[in-house]
Amino acid sequence: MFAKDSGLLQGTLELLVLKTLTWGPMHGYGIASWIESSTGDALRVEEGSLYPALYRMTRKGWIRGEWGVSENNRKAKFYVLTAEGERQFREQSSGWQRFAAAVTLAVGTTRAPAWAR
Repeated sequence: MFAKDSGLLQGTLELLVLKTLTWGPMHGYGIASWIESSTGDALRVEEGSLYPALYRMTRKGWIRGEWGVSENNRKAKFYVLTAEGERQFREQSSGWQRFAAAVTLAVGTTRAPAWAR
């Protein structure tokens, strides 16, 4: 759907990370995998984008990291939503829904503007 090198809109990755963590604690690879699978492989999150976003979100207090053991018995940092992260998710998802609806409306319109007639 999207070119491999196309960037996500600013803030979209953070929203997707927050959504992923609403399901519970998850490590970085799991977050990237969930985003990929939940978007039908349309969005791929590279390490060079994901980990800076996770650090940024940790600094903002939206998530916190806890060391644990992954499903393949390896040490991994698991990220958990904080109360502020939950609030941010509600706020950002509401804004995203309004934005997506407006873009869908504009892209799907069949009525040309007056100046184009």
